[in-house]
Amino acid sequence: MTSEKELKKNDMIRIEIDDISSEGEGIGHFNGYTLFVKDTITGDIVDVKIMKMKKSYGYARLIHLITPSPIRVEPKCPIARQCGGCQVQHMDYKEQLKYKENKVKNCLTRIGKFDKEYIDSIMEPIAGMEEPFYYRNKAQFPVGRDKDGKVVIGFYASRTHTIIDTAHCYIQAKINEEIIERVKVFIEKYNITTYDEENHTGLVRHILTRVGFVTGEIMVCLILNGDDIPHKDKFIDSLTDIEGMTSISLNINKEKTNVILGNKVVTVWGKPYIVDYIGDVKYQISPLSFYQVNPVQTKVLYETALDYAGLEGDETVWDLYCGIGTISLFLAKKAKKVYGVEIIPQAIEDAKMNGKINGIENAEFFVGAAEEVLPAKYKEEQIYGDVIVVDPPRKGCDEGLLETIIKMNPKKVVYVSCDPATLARDLRYLNDNGYNLKKIRAVDQFSHSTHVECVALLEL
Repeated sequence: MTSEKELKKNDMIRIEIDDISSEGEGIGHFNGYTLFVKDTITGDIVDVKIMKMKKSYGYARLIHLITPSPIRVEPKCPIARQCGGCQVQHMDYKEQLKYKENKVKNCLTRIGKFDKEYIDSIMEPIAGMEEPFYYRNKAQFPVGRDKDGKVVIGFYASRTHTIIDTAHCYIQAKINEEIIERVKVFIEKYNITTYDEENHTGLVRHILTRVGFVTGEIMVCLILNGDDIPHKDKFIDSLTDIEGMTSISLNINKEKTNVILGNKVVTVWGKPYIVDYIGDVKYQISPLSFYQVNPVQTKVLYETALDYAGLEGDETVWDLYCGIGTISLFLAKKAKKVYGVEIIPQAIEDAKMNGKINGIENAEFFVGAAEEVLPAKYKEEQIYGDVIVVDPPRKGCDEGLLETIIKMNPKKVVYVSCDPATLARDLRYLNDNGYNLKKIRAVDQFSHSTHVECVALLEL
């Protein structure tokens, strides 16, 4: 065990973990030198091996857990360490919520330069889950073969494209286990080829499943490196007696790419979509639809956004980055008019259809980049907004979009975020241009991961 001051690669040392990074890695120190250690949490005393060194920090691998932290728990999942899906399943759930809340606060103070006491005074308690397992309504399972030629279906090991065969996942819908087993038996029985990413050969690439948590409807979509599946009737027969099975389809993706889905979907049995609800709003969901993967917490997220918007019935609302209209349709039930903007044409088609099936006539949707559509509509048609809701991707809002929001001068801006770092940056910009941050709430959408969603309210 190394004890001298100078560290070098492959040294073995003992450290105490005293913090956790925003990516969920434990942070420890050895003679003032900072080390990041995956699979550790605050309070662990661990033996680690130095793997990579930079000038002021390095990375180490957990070798032995000497004294476990009081907030450490045994993960339910036996492959939690290998799989890339649940970075903090070894942390007590209440502590996960504290970690995520602190992650948001740290971003707001460090990146957003907001006063810590002020953030403490306006931040509402994080919305955690009553049951933080089996919450995902969508799964994408890569399919391949191991070195012995056996079919493997599961998830990629962390930071690799090596498939870990996964019989049971503790954050996915329970029915997936049966679906995966049946597809695996079908592939083996009929000797269907599986995709080899390196050589771009083989047929079956992925299995996509979606489950309507309210309706119980189930979708299975096989992603193929080809136009059809041999013994298709047998494939269909292997799934149709599962209770709730509603849609079976093939997605054609013959490109040499890491992108999972191609653009072409062929429905081979049942409907081309399933139906589900968030609150009392009904949504049709196809294999290509963007739809929030945690319906329980999505309802909490959207109800928080609706509450922050404080609609009284006579407002014009813009919903930017609207996807398939999930937030727009929530807002439309309380607003005079809602305009939704989304860059993906298929998502806008879904949004229009979802408005129609809910009998909502006061929502209008535009295809295009929010940072282009909003300035154009404001400049050319003088369309204003009393409330603007933004739900951008991880990179946050384009600065030109924020400039237009400021020019439009809405009374309120409701910011829904999936990345607290870019949220903090954008809130600072809005704050510096006349908007006051009034409320913020973190929502745990992805239990056992490091991700956290937020809703923030700004007012003039």
